[in-house]
Amino acid sequence: MKPCRSMLYIPGDSPGMIQHAPVFGADSILLDLEDAVALTEKDAARKMVACYLKYYDFKNLIVTVRVNGADTEFFDDDLKEIIPCAPAAIRIPKCNGPQDVLAADRKIEALEKENSIPVGTVRIHAMIETAVGLENAYLIASACPRVQALTLGGQDLTADMGVQKTKEGWELFYARSRVVVAARAAGVDVYDTVWADISDKEGLLKESKLIVNLGFTGKAAIHPDQIETIHQAFMPNEKEFRKAARVMEAAENAKKEGKGVISVDGKMVDAPVVARARHLLELADLYGFERSGS
Repeated sequence: MKPCRSMLYIPGDSPGMIQHAPVFGADSILLDLEDAVALTEKDAARKMVACYLKYYDFKNLIVTVRVNGADTEFFDDDLKEIIPCAPAAIRIPKCNGPQDVLAADRKIEALEKENSIPVGTVRIHAMIETAVGLENAYLIASACPRVQALTLGGQDLTADMGVQKTKEGWELFYARSRVVVAARAAGVDVYDTVWADISDKEGLLKESKLIVNLGFTGKAAIHPDQIETIHQAFMPNEKEFRKAARVMEAAENAKKEGKGVISVDGKMVDAPVVARARHLLELADLYGFERSGS
């Protein structure tokens, strides 16, 4: 699967946006049945999203659906309607502990079996949106193999903490760091929260560069105009690219020669460095970097 730098939220009751999803340029989309949909439109939005999942060609987009929380009356109906359509993943709000993930996993497995879908097809993105969820981040990320990613819900988390989300973002620095470490320790992806000010691309770029340096896999967007800026932040620079190419070349040569030790530019290279280099080259491919002559 290609790197997923951007995840664009699209309201589940917005057929125009859903139809145009493949041309927005995002790596993935999040069809939203939760916050973006009014209470009176929940049933209609659920049916609309299911219809698009069944019959619409999203091209090479990764499609995730954010369902309503397990503490709402809509959760079970969302699963019953959406799981048979086999999206890549569902995003579950306000996961406070591993029990929330395991309960969802059992329901999804039952629906997969009922609809002759291979067990484990639909993955889980667990949203960390409360202080309790943050404290349990690693337990949530490692709760079961179905968990593919952790994702930070900044607006709800800051509200739960009794603080305001600012453009500087220091109130989320600890939370971001903790979620990244938990996700990486569990071997899953990790996605950052949205940037709310659509008109402030400079602020978005600054925050996106910060989360790239912290180790996030990607960042959520609330408007198509934000996608290019997010992608700009994830673009490797030329020096990083050339170094990654040398590391991968050395790793491939060592494998062919049966060597267990890799050296690049006079320094020993271990497995995490090779994995990082591989990821950078996958990103570089998205930007059209030429590997020859590295």
